[in-house]
Amino acid sequence: MTEYVTITEDAPQARTGAIKLHGRSAFDGMHKAGRLAAETLDMIVPHVVPGVTTGELDDLIRNFIVDRGGVPATLGYRGYTHASCISINHVVCHGIPGIKTLKSGDIVNIDVTPIVDDWHGDSSRMYLVGDVPIKAKRLVEVTYECLMLGIEQARPGNTMGDVAHVIQAHAEKHRYGVVRDFCGHGVGQLFHDAPEVVHVGRPGTGPELRPGMIFTIEPMINIGRPDVKLLDDGWTAVTRDRSLSAQFEHSIGITEDGCEIFTTSPGGFDKPPY
Repeated sequence: MTEYVTITEDAPQARTGAIKLHGRSAFDGMHKAGRLAAETLDMIVPHVVPGVTTGELDDLIRNFIVDRGGVPATLGYRGYTHASCISINHVVCHGIPGIKTLKSGDIVNIDVTPIVDDWHGDSSRMYLVGDVPIKAKRLVEVTYECLMLGIEQARPGNTMGDVAHVIQAHAEKHRYGVVRDFCGHGVGQLFHDAPEVVHVGRPGTGPELRPGMIFTIEPMINIGRPDVKLLDDGWTAVTRDRSLSAQFEHSIGITEDGCEIFTTSPGGFDKPPY
């Protein structure tokens, strides 16, 4: 049975398995952290071009976040040493920045989580590099549509299964595979928390959505099969059939009559082309 707990401002934050229900001050904190995440993803738009390395992009992201008083949550997280995850083409998630050079035709997911005043603003977007094939562009478009359809279902009285079902149905209508191995999660003063936010499911199942819940929705959609494998570095997840993969992510909070998106682009760059 799902357990919920109401969080007061002075309550210690701990992973207990219960779903936290936050007040207005938490939403205000998430808006600040989410805005820095969105501003970071806006900033990087003109730099995602053929010839740039993923390590160079990560340096820009780290400096941008730190210069604005934030802390990249991924720095030092379980031994991870970068300010972002940058996943190219068939990399599903958690691509490690380094010497890899972007080339025309690539599709790229960039995932950032700045911490601002102890709150985590978690978001990712897709970027098109140079001249991208139509089928890759279509995957990116449908993946964004999956995210927004899921967010439309994020309101009190609905369930996580309602969110998951619309994502799965829309992706599979286009004969795409929905990744099962990774999911969204609760977020706030903890980077990852309850509940798990899966992207496949049946309507009316799973935890009920209640005002005060804060979590991410982050569908990972493959052109091919949904199966993934983890590389030897312990982080990078790729499609088993080497097919292209795309992902978008927003952090949201459930309100009395719907939800608030904390990570909307202030520059209008929520989806490509930018």
